Amino acid sequence: MTDYEEEQRNEIEALESIYPDIFQILETEPHCFKLSVAAEISSYEECEPLGVDLQFTYVPTYPDAPPEMDVLSPQNLTEDDVTSIQDLLQQQAEENLGMVMVFTLVSAVQDRLSELVEEKKKQAEEERERKLREEEEKEKKKFEGTRVTIETFLAWKAKFDQETAEKSKSKKDEDNSKKLTGKQLFERDTSLNDSDARFLDNEDITLGAGEESVEVDESLFQDMADLDLDEELDLED
Repeated sequence: MTDYEEEQRNEIEALESIYPDIFQILETEPHCFKLSVAAEISSYEECEPLGVDLQFTYVPTYPDAPPEMDVLSPQNLTEDDVTSIQDLLQQQAEENLGMVMVFTLVSAVQDRLSELVEEKKKQAEEERERKLREEEEKEKKKFEGTRVTIETFLAWKAKFDQETAEKSKSKKDEDNSKKLTGKQLFERDTSLNDSDARFLDNEDITLGAGEESVEVDESLFQDMADLDLDEELDLED
């Protein structure tokens, strides 16, 4: 008759020796313990660390019956990843019935985590390559430009001519707006308002532009009627 209790105690002692840093006893009746399993450090240099907590609870007839198994606290794993680990545990447990199996189950999960690391590294590399190809395509399109056809050229020329005409009209309107009429100039220059009045009030006789005015003393010519201009002219002849 199999002594299940003894086999269970012996396995727990072995597991404590093999996994001193990741093994933790949770209960003794029934035996329940946890192991924190992670992929090897060197395996995820280009990937986030992957890991899970595996919790085992012995049933009375273990190892002739599989233990209760739970996958807890997944680290950087998707739901599909966790499901694949659960399926793996169930498969390995069925294949190892009749023998203590926790070490085998933990080793299988560690291997699976390492596989997942490689898969995620490959996915990350493929994603980097895809983004690089996209960037290269964008750069190529910058230099390719738009293919010119008769239709696209005529459309461009029509648009160009329209824009040129609009700019020319706008400039002409702007230039016209800057020109002032005589009335506007007169209204803006107040010095022109009294120029005529000052000219009429000025008693000086202006001889010419830029010359000084000459004041005439009329008293000098008062006796001109007494002069015999004809006699002086005869003497000269």
